[in-house]
Amino acid sequence: MSDNDPNSSVPTGPVPIILEAIVKRHCITATYNRGVVTMAPHILYTRHDELHLDAVALDRDGKPPRELKIGTYRLSGLGAITRIERPFYPVEGFDPAAERYQGTTLLAVDRT
Repeated sequence: MSDNDPNSSVPTGPVPIILEAIVKRHCITATYNRGVVTMAPHILYTRHDELHLDAVALDRDGKPPRELKIGTYRLSGLGAITRIERPFYPVEGFDPAAERYQGTTLLAVDRT
């Protein structure tokens, strides 16, 4: 790519994919514990100098979970992260202003 190529400065990797998914409220898929998970990403933040994602797992290997709840995933434990064109709505009870996220949030889903 040349310096004049508008795509040459487009960030790549898992973080921009997750940030875009949070902004657009689109789901992502990722490998986690050797399985494929579809999740609704709610917030990306740091804890102990590592990136973490709180998301709702919508299915694991094509099977829905027993209950929809927010889980915490260390970003380094997720592989093959891809944004998909599946919209989601933030779950009830998700509070991006919760104490655990104070001063560590990179981006949270807009609840409006």
